[in-house]
Amino acid sequence: MTEAHPREGVRDSLARLSGAQKSAVGAPAYLRWVNRPAGRLLAALAHRTGLTPDAVSLLSFATTIVALAAVALPSPTPVVGIGVAILLALGFALDSADGQLARLRGAGSPAGEWLDHVLDAAKHVLLPAAVLIAWFRADMAAGWLVLPLLAQLTAVVSFSGGLLHEKLRRAPATPSTTTDERAWGRGSALRAVLMLPADYGSTCLVFLLWGWPTVFAGTWAALLGVQAVLTALFLRRWRHDLAAPRTQA
Repeated sequence: MTEAHPREGVRDSLARLSGAQKSAVGAPAYLRWVNRPAGRLLAALAHRTGLTPDAVSLLSFATTIVALAAVALPSPTPVVGIGVAILLALGFALDSADGQLARLRGAGSPAGEWLDHVLDAAKHVLLPAAVLIAWFRADMAAGWLVLPLLAQLTAVVSFSGGLLHEKLRRAPATPSTTTDERAWGRGSALRAVLMLPADYGSTCLVFLLWGWPTVFAGTWAALLGVQAVLTALFLRRWRHDLAAPRTQA
């Protein structure tokens, strides 16, 4: 366990965190090159001010809720869209910061991880719900109202499927699966770009178009279509991985 440094400066915290990052293998572009560095800075600032990881998790959730309220309540304008995108991106960065702060404080716990996942699950449901409310209030054509439902389905299935894959994959994989895992490292920069549509950061940024409802709807529909395809591919890969023979631990 890492020793906590309550009076440590931001620069020292950043230096410690730079050597304690998650693997970038398989991480999409926004998460890898924007969100994690931003989360690292926010974690260092939170550590300096004495915030706990749970407090940062709740702050992330509150920031996201403010953004979604702005989506659901006022009329869509370019200014509202910019504000929503900024708040969603900030909430996402804070969501990265809570785990990094826990590593700084040496205070990671199952309870903290549980809270983080519960709040993430709520965000996945509430974001499309806010769009659905806004479109219903704006009398959007009924066909468009299917999109938020597709977004909820894709987000929940992908989120829960990934968590269950991580939980159930206890024993080491067979050599063939291990080789497949190593393949993620090859061309990882290109893979990160290709995985961008599956990145939550892309969903945050698409709200920059919120002030132009038709453009937003068309862009979000295209993004959701790619996300649905990627989710299907992920599910196939996770299912194949869990069905593969495993060595005894």
